[in-house]
Amino acid sequence: MLGYFLTILVTALSLLIVDLIVPGVDINSFVAAMLAGVSIGLVNGLIRPVLAFLSLPITILTLGLFSLVVNGICFWLASVLVPGFAVRGIVAILLGPIVLSLVSTLLNKYFTEKGFGILGGGTASTTLEPEQNVEKAS
Repeated sequence: MLGYFLTILVTALSLLIVDLIVPGVDINSFVAAMLAGVSIGLVNGLIRPVLAFLSLPITILTLGLFSLVVNGICFWLASVLVPGFAVRGIVAILLGPIVLSLVSTLLNKYFTEKGFGILGGGTASTTLEPEQNVEKAS
């Protein structure tokens, strides 16, 4: 359960960074960012697979580039569901999910290196055990 909360927290922090970088993405508060993180997770888990399946022929014809459009539609749809989170314009729809993915990946890597295992099976691991080097005497 803590792992899910940390994942939503990292997504919310990533969205706040996306708000600073991408023109057309507006987030009013940290609470809106947290709700947007939940909304993005639900849309990506429930609606995105259906959209990806339905758009498979055009995705194949465009050599996968149409998947960027599918990601943008899901990003926009998540913004429609959350008050205080808005995505306006084609640049925000296409660039927002890309920047969100990059920032989220970097933050997940940072927290994992610091001992908070966000990516590891849905649970957070905060134990840091030193490696024990055992040398055999010759």
